[in-house]
Amino acid sequence: MTSNSPDISVRYPQLSDADYRLLVDAVTDYAIFHLDPGGRVLSWNAGAHKLKGYEAHEIIGKHFSIFYPQDLVAHAWPEHEIEQATCIGRFEDEGWRIRKDGSRFWANIVITRLTDSQGILRGFSKITRDLTERKRQEELLRTSQERFRLLVDGVQDYAIYMLDPSGYVASWNNGAQKTLGYAAPEIVGKHFSVFYPEDAAVSGWPDEKLGIALKEGRVKDEGWRLRKDGSRFWANTVITSLRDSEGRHRGFAKVTQDLTDKKRAHVLEDEGRRITTFLAMLGHELRNPLAPISNALALLEQGVNNPRRLRMSCDIIGRQVRQMTRLVDDLLDVGRVSSGKIHLELKLVELGEAISQAVEATLPAIEAKSQLLHVSAKDKVWISADHARIVQVICNLLNNATKFTPAGGKIEIVLQRIHETAQLRVKDNGPGISPSELPRVFDLFSQGKQDIARSLGGLGLGLSLVQQLVQLHGGDVSAFSKGILGEGAEFVIRLPCVAEPEESTKATKASDNPKSVLIVDDNRDAADTLGMIVETLGYEVAVAYDGLAAVDLVKQKRFSTLLLDLGLPGLSGIEVAQLITATIQCPPTFIAVTGYDQAEDRERTRKNGFYAHLGKPVDVAQLQELLQRATELAPVVRRH
Repeated sequence: MTSNSPDISVRYPQLSDADYRLLVDAVTDYAIFHLDPGGRVLSWNAGAHKLKGYEAHEIIGKHFSIFYPQDLVAHAWPEHEIEQATCIGRFEDEGWRIRKDGSRFWANIVITRLTDSQGILRGFSKITRDLTERKRQEELLRTSQERFRLLVDGVQDYAIYMLDPSGYVASWNNGAQKTLGYAAPEIVGKHFSVFYPEDAAVSGWPDEKLGIALKEGRVKDEGWRLRKDGSRFWANTVITSLRDSEGRHRGFAKVTQDLTDKKRAHVLEDEGRRITTFLAMLGHELRNPLAPISNALALLEQGVNNPRRLRMSCDIIGRQVRQMTRLVDDLLDVGRVSSGKIHLELKLVELGEAISQAVEATLPAIEAKSQLLHVSAKDKVWISADHARIVQVICNLLNNATKFTPAGGKIEIVLQRIHETAQLRVKDNGPGISPSELPRVFDLFSQGKQDIARSLGGLGLGLSLVQQLVQLHGGDVSAFSKGILGEGAEFVIRLPCVAEPEESTKATKASDNPKSVLIVDDNRDAADTLGMIVETLGYEVAVAYDGLAAVDLVKQKRFSTLLLDLGLPGLSGIEVAQLITATIQCPPTFIAVTGYDQAEDRERTRKNGFYAHLGKPVDVAQLQELLQRATELAPVVRRH
């Protein structure tokens, strides 16, 4: 052994029982005492005195159940603890305990089994720690959380709920159930995109909002949301990203408020303003044609012998009547489309031909402003459409372009087929549409800014009708403009194409049979003037001013066609047709010429055997075509 080696003969001093007793007695933060196998107290340290209040001589020899509340004693809980410690070797618990003065404290206790070297049970050690302050803090936290929960649950006017980091519902308050209709078990665990309309959900809008909230801390939004029953409501929402004290993302808080009533009030206010403006515009637009009509009539009443003035007066009346007819037709069309009562007579339409007809109709207005029109429609493009409505759409776009394009300006129409889609573009080089007005360009009664004289006129119906009619045909229309003077605006219509039809031969030979037409209308001026128009088309004409007179004339003479008003005194137009059909062996072809031109009116005439239905005032070209077709039918339908 070297001199540097430790002396193993040196022994650490052995601790005596007295030393252990001093060690235990010195502990004042824990009650440490010894129990005999039956649970009676055998020792008592300073910590036990401090915690429980008993002097050693007051407690030694007594059963430790003295420290337990009466309800636990009644249920033999102390004995249960001893049993568990005996079987397992150790038992730990937390609960209320009693001091000498009867006060309670929250204790953590550990009972450990003590055995000698032979394994014989000698008793138990029991260590008790006072956790009252911790328990108080936990209780305060729990109470605070409970109060907050009650506060949130008590809110009825706001849907307040939690989302997990992936957007799945994690909590649900009473306001959420009231607003959205789901009970908590029905919605917790489902993704919050269920509250969004299908188009928004499919586009990924909900997840995009979560991304913004995660990045910026919170995000606000307003829009339509869905209740459980599928009904919509206008919602104001705030999504807030939630992070813990260490900055970890824990989810989102979402607050939703139902603003449907407020939205409805704003819409009604806005609608009221728009209707007031519209009525003022309507008065202006209807008065404008009346002045030249009145002047022209005054000239005619003076018996003007000047052929030039006579022709001018007739032209003025014709133009202004067509203008008023267009206004009334637009108003009626808006009502039909808005109520879903418009009827489309779908057939194969070649768009180039429709463009030609629209150009022919609007060319006088274009030429009046010396505007240059360029049409590019090289290829034939076929669609399934209502021919008259498609021409109306193109006319509205051309009228809009010529109205807002200055004199000498340019208008361009381009027709292309792109894959299976027909694309029609109408572009002008006018002042364009300002960015603030562009989003509302297709709104009903919406118009760009005009001077105080309203020199451009219009009711703000044309573009709205364009959009709605195009959508009814399964297409869409868009507006593009930078709002820069001279760069104008461009409207693009897209419609689904169909295959080009096979060539078919049509019989064009006119009938050699006599053409006789009976006009029935209780408005004598309307009947007589229509009679003169039909005569100029090459037909023999008779006129009746009521239903009974019409029936008598048909019994006396065979007519190929009846132009029949529906609103007749006595017998209505429908009743006249029914009576003639029932009493005449070869009844004429019935064509309704009436101011009743709603979808239900057209359906009624169709069911009663009318060949066609024309709204007043009639389009002469359309009337001529119908009379020609009715005449061609005559040999097949009525002759033997």
